[in-house]
This record gives sequence, structure tokens and C-alpha cells, in this order.
Amino acid sequence: MLVALYLAAIVAANLSVAYFGPYASIINSFVFIGLDITTRDALHERWEGKNLWGKMALLILSGSVLSWLLNRDAGRIALASFAAFAASGAADTIVYHLLRHRPKLWRVNGSNVVSSTVDSVVFTFVAFGTLMPVIVAGQILAKVAGGYVWALVLNRLFWRRAQTQER
Repeated sequence: MLVALYLAAIVAANLSVAYFGPYASIINSFVFIGLDITTRDALHERWEGKNLWGKMALLILSGSVLSWLLNRDAGRIALASFAAFAASGAADTIVYHLLRHRPKLWRVNGSNVVSSTVDSVVFTFVAFGTLMPVIVAGQILAKVAGGYVWALVLNRLFWRRAQTQER
């Protein structure tokens, strides 16, 4: 379920930026990328010790390839998405792991701040050939806010239920 949610969100984000341009990336950052970076943390917990890096790399690659297959004109956006998610995924995983002794919302939101910054800088530069400071800043703020909202939603829908079932 989380894998499908992740892939649907990244494909929707990529295709809408390819169609609407850079300013759509700010809205996407809140709605879709906030969901992706938070979902990635949930998958991190499920996959830890089970080829985490390989599964994450395949997930990131799959989202970019699906975007490109659905719209060949989105090739540069798909490449930017892959590069940004690969870099931010590594940063997110490291920070999430470093915060492993903190409460879940600390881990999720702390790693989201770092990964949002890395993702925004890399994506904007690769997708549009320049940093575009207003777009980068808007994306960072939207990703952090969206990640926080999605962390609350996923906490209520998935994580609390999983904790209850474990007891």
C-alpha cells in the first residue's frame, strides 16, 4: 500500500511539473512530495535490515521511469526527480537513523527538514538548469509543512494501528 502511494504521488508530481512548469512544484511539494518523504520514512522502518538501500533505490528509479513512460516529454523532470530523490533519500535515511532514539514524529519531521532542503536544491537545478531561489525556498517550506501534515495523517492511519497490532 505504501509503495503504491509513494509511486502514485511521485508520478503525479513529476507529470504536473512537466505540464505546468516550475511554480507547480511548490504546490506539488506540499501535497505530493511531503507525502513521499514521509512515506519513505515508514518504508525505512519496514525495510530496515532487509536490503533497505536497494529497495529505496529501486523505488526511486521506478517513480522516475514510470513518469517518463507516461510522458516522454517529462524526461528532464523524471531525471531531476531521480537525482533529487536519490540525494535526499540518502540524507533522509542518515538523519532518520541518527534520530532513531527520538519519538517517531521527531524522526520523521527532523529527517524531512534535511531531505526537503537537499531535494529542493537538486531538483530545481537539474529540472530547470538554475537554482531559482524563490522556487527552492517555496519548495522547502511546502515540503516541510506537507511532510508534517502527512506525518500526522500517516501516524493516525498506519503507525498507531501497527503499534496496536504489535501489542
